[in-house]
Amino acid sequence: MSGSAGGRAGAGSAGLRLIAAAAAGATAAGAARVAYSAMNRRPPGGTKLWSRTNHRAEAVTLLEGPAVTVGAIAGLAVQAGLGALTRSATSRRTAAMALAGAGAAAFGAYDDLAGSGDRRGFRGHLGALRHGEVTTGAVKLGGIGATGILGAAVAGGSPADVVINAGLIAGGANLLNLFDLRPGRAIKVAAAAGALIAAGGESSKTAALAAQAGTVLPPRAVLALAAPAGAALALLPEDLGERAMLGDCGANALGAMLGASAAGLPRPARIALLAGIAGLTAASEKVSFTKVIERTPALRWLDMLGRRPARQEPVVSIPAQRRGAMSMTGASTTARSADKTDAPPPDD
Repeated sequence: MSGSAGGRAGAGSAGLRLIAAAAAGATAAGAARVAYSAMNRRPPGGTKLWSRTNHRAEAVTLLEGPAVTVGAIAGLAVQAGLGALTRSATSRRTAAMALAGAGAAAFGAYDDLAGSGDRRGFRGHLGALRHGEVTTGAVKLGGIGATGILGAAVAGGSPADVVINAGLIAGGANLLNLFDLRPGRAIKVAAAAGALIAAGGESSKTAALAAQAGTVLPPRAVLALAAPAGAALALLPEDLGERAMLGDCGANALGAMLGASAAGLPRPARIALLAGIAGLTAASEKVSFTKVIERTPALRWLDMLGRRPARQEPVVSIPAQRRGAMSMTGASTTARSADKTDAPPPDD
């Protein structure tokens, strides 16, 4: 085949890949909206089972998580079905993402619905295990770890690659869940992580084949992320509007699919990504991500983007008192916040 013919074939393959990714993203977005509407009309187990109180002490639903998972897997199914047309070798990665997302969502939903929230973080759950208590969080951690191994095995590669990819899946699932503390935050972090994965490039083998064909193919990680991105962005307005939240189910599923999508990156990039996940997870045991975001203007601006304004504390005016009364009571102010100003901030 001549160079020009090879370039045309490569360009055609790239175009088909993009069409498949667009179809997957659109399907995922539509399926997520349909699933969310259907589950809101008739919540499995009743409305109360899925209702939680957010940081404003307002009721939100956890049904966003299952809906995002259903939408993402539906999009991945469409992408897998179109794989033959695109002549793509990403079917194993797509299957790994679907398996990782479904498994992480199942264990996350178990913790959402059965967990008490008394124990948090690795330290809390492992501490409970040392005292003979098996928490729902410990079950979830073990289940997501097993899901990561299965997903990595499906993605394929050498034993070293399977270990790295398993860490990315399980670590990504856990890390993203740590950001699901404020409206839209986890989805914004997922979008940033997806951009980082896309910037990681392709494996040397894929890049060599593309160069031989005389074309530049869009990174497969970008195309693989179309389905989970479409599902999450479709329900982002519900999250930002503080009507719903991902919960462990949705955040674990999105994080696991992000980790699985990185399976095609070069090994050095995957090792660096895994190190970053491990570092942030370890830091979360000592540092409050929310407090760091609040103290950093750029991060705080991004965190508040699209959200309802922060609640302003009401100010209660106190009528001026007679001088005699003031001297008796020692009062020296005429106004104060309705809440105590020295009250400690709520924990994350």
